[in-house]
Amino acid sequence: MRAVVQRVCRASVTVGDEIVGAIGPGLLVYAAAAPDDTAADVAYIAEKVAHLRIFPDDADKMNRSVLDTGGAVLVVSAFTVQADARKGRRPSFDGSAPGPVAEPLIAELVQALRRAGLTVATGRFAAYMQVESVNDGPICVLLDSRRVV
Repeated sequence: MRAVVQRVCRASVTVGDEIVGAIGPGLLVYAAAAPDDTAADVAYIAEKVAHLRIFPDDADKMNRSVLDTGGAVLVVSAFTVQADARKGRRPSFDGSAPGPVAEPLIAELVQALRRAGLTVATGRFAAYMQVESVNDGPICVLLDSRRVV
């Protein structure tokens, strides 16, 4: 599983004319599952998102997590996060799980973040979404459950 995590002042996702998810300060997470992801991959990403220290402390050092700050998380399923653009000019999406595999994994990520004590809003799986965000910093981090040391 991969996730692009952005620290935001606020973010929202709209489907059609309806805002389906919105948060104030916190994290916007674009998440994508791979075909062979398991519960362990989901748990890794959830733990990293919840505890990633990318918010400033009183000394203006990035020492606080979204849990520490009381921020929220907006999870947006985005299969394109699994894109491979190493060859040619058109990215390959072969590394992205098909909907029936990806949807329950993304849902489990949302539940794991909620179990961690976070307020979590979501986009709508497989919908065309418009995402608005005011990035804070900007701070953007790529997480990949397969690239662990």
